[in-house]
Amino acid sequence: MKRIINRILGVCLIIGIASCKSDTQKKLSPDRYELNAIVNGVEDGMVVKLVPGATHTSESPIAETRVTNGAFMFTGKLEEPRFFYIVFGENKGMIPALLEDSRIKLTATATIPDKESDRIVFDSVHISGSESNDYFKEQTAFKAELNADYEAYHKGYEELSMLLGKARGENDKKLMDSLVNTSEYKEFDRKEKAFFDKVERKSKDLILSHKDSWWGPFFMLIQYTYFTPEQEPIYAQFSKEAKQSYYGQLVNEEVNPKGLTGEKISNFSLKDKDGQSTDLNTILSEKKYVLIDFWASWCAPCRKEIPNLKKAHKDFSKKGFEILSISIDEKQNAWLKALEEENMQWPNLFDDDKVSKTFKVKAIPATFLVDENGFVVAENLRGEALDEKLAELFKE
Repeated sequence: MKRIINRILGVCLIIGIASCKSDTQKKLSPDRYELNAIVNGVEDGMVVKLVPGATHTSESPIAETRVTNGAFMFTGKLEEPRFFYIVFGENKGMIPALLEDSRIKLTATATIPDKESDRIVFDSVHISGSESNDYFKEQTAFKAELNADYEAYHKGYEELSMLLGKARGENDKKLMDSLVNTSEYKEFDRKEKAFFDKVERKSKDLILSHKDSWWGPFFMLIQYTYFTPEQEPIYAQFSKEAKQSYYGQLVNEEVNPKGLTGEKISNFSLKDKDGQSTDLNTILSEKKYVLIDFWASWCAPCRKEIPNLKKAHKDFSKKGFEILSISIDEKQNAWLKALEEENMQWPNLFDDDKVSKTFKVKAIPATFLVDENGFVVAENLRGEALDEKLAELFKE
């Protein structure tokens, strides 16, 4: 039912242009930010990290500290406002914030979960001293309307949702077909489409209303988890200033990707389901072509493509073709369960959050066909396109 949520992210995160800093803030801290935080309920010694957000990739923290009596502080310098996640512990919880060069105060109350697997809940979050964050918060107020719309069109469809989830989980195509052909599902589908059309419309309007500053590309990164050719015309309307901004350059890399075809891939090593390390060069030394396939257990298009991969593997493996699947799942158990269900007869490894970044993977499935010397000869081949390319290569 949440069919395009993985492309449209954070329907509540709508932002606008920020006003200039006040004279008082400039006097307090003209060229640095100072974030002073007091979060009640967090135990002493907990690690807190400042991690860049809205970049469409996993980022390393730029700063790290520990909590003392509920308090901690970050300082630094920013060329322009930047979006961060204040991450507590090992991703146990986070607070988003737009920081700028000024004195900023954060207060909140944390509820620590009873179960180790649960996340920290933050209440009464208040951030002051950053006018960019103030404006950001003002604009995100419209999330209440969207959240209400979302709840409204789901009401009354709980049983249908449960049955659909069960059918997907059991890969019961017959049950899926029967459910989607009901009048109840068709009515739900109509409401869902109307909801996401509204989200898309508001997103485009807000992006283009901020096309002359860094807020435009920043908003694109907040709203979309990945970009397709449909978003390139939006980027094209940005001003030169917006395109040259930090977030503008990030958007440009995605809507106008350079690609890796023709480049040589550096060797890497990852672990399989048994914890044994496998490196790319070892596989390449035994094969003529290797398809590096990035996927995840939760990715429906990835799972749908697996039968095509099995066919290609069956048809060309004896000629020197191999597949190397790399899961970007966050939870290893979910990956292991999917491996058991799919029974893929080729090497399967678990990403360390570095290899996928090296390949600039923004959306999955993502595939890279590599020759025995480590050079990428083609990208994102699926279904018949993969078969045709392999037939062409092995014919030569």
